[in-house]
Amino acid sequence: MTTVTDIDARGMRHCETTALGVLLRHQGLDLSEPMLFGLGSGLSFLYWDGKTMAFPFLGGRVKPFDLTRNLAGRLGLDLLVQETTSPRKAWGHVTAALDAGRPVGLQLDSYHLDYFRSKVHFGGHVVALYGYDDHRAYLVDTDQQGGAVSVSLDGLARARAARGPMTARHRSFTLTAPRDLPDPRGQIVPAITACADAFLDPPIANLGHRGVEKAGRLVPTWLQRTDHPERDLPQAAVLMEKAGTGGALFRNLYRDFLAECTELLDSHHLRTGHTLYTEAAGLWTYAATLIARAGETGDQQCLTQAGSILGDIARIEREAMRALSRLGGEPPA
Repeated sequence: MTTVTDIDARGMRHCETTALGVLLRHQGLDLSEPMLFGLGSGLSFLYWDGKTMAFPFLGGRVKPFDLTRNLAGRLGLDLLVQETTSPRKAWGHVTAALDAGRPVGLQLDSYHLDYFRSKVHFGGHVVALYGYDDHRAYLVDTDQQGGAVSVSLDGLARARAARGPMTARHRSFTLTAPRDLPDPRGQIVPAITACADAFLDPPIANLGHRGVEKAGRLVPTWLQRTDHPERDLPQAAVLMEKAGTGGALFRNLYRDFLAECTELLDSHHLRTGHTLYTEAAGLWTYAATLIARAGETGDQQCLTQAGSILGDIARIEREAMRALSRLGGEPPA
């Protein structure tokens, strides 16, 4: 059996930040999950509905792996990414790192992981791999999935080889921190303003604050959008609240990031953003509750109310991001 030593196998709420936490703590850098998410400019919004989709999808963060790339660039980390179409080469990439004493991040399809209780294809799932033997691989996943877990080597191979939306070609990655690691506090303002600017100026109407507005208009039509509202609407609500989002479609994580930042920086704009995201997070959870109730009861009024709340959220988040985009341009308090 090969196992990387000194692994802090701490499961967190979200998969990518969980894996990043494992890799960075092994490098001696221990940041909170909200700080990892915020420094990676992870917050976003997507309303996604296509002709081949059974039901619309609401996403609350940037594309899979963008958070990792953002964080590495911001902190000056050496990010080594390896991809291949060959399962044999892919496993060689992983074992070489593990044999050298380094944990590895993997992007894969969670459907094939035997410890997952909910079997839904999601090709953007990320885990940290820290050991293997002849039969099983040893991973760190979210706290919800068990934290330190193991999976059969066959299941891991299928998860890595899967094709479909958001999948990657056997993607694995390692992170190396430089000796002169910059103080993460110095990267807070660039991370926040980059996130705010992207949210305020999305390239298409499905993204950012425009996407939230669009969701507010379309969610009231969801009972007519599906032949199985009793299944699809509650599942959409679960994805918003419990599917590795940290609750409130990642808004709880961003709220907590901003709260942590207010203890490090004295900024009126930062405090305004935190106050507004605290309000928005509560409304996201209420909207999810209404969406689930609509599916369970068939009550159209629940969706009408959820749509109205999403309209309010779009306004609140737009106001919050406008305040946060002004960070760095204010005089010292």
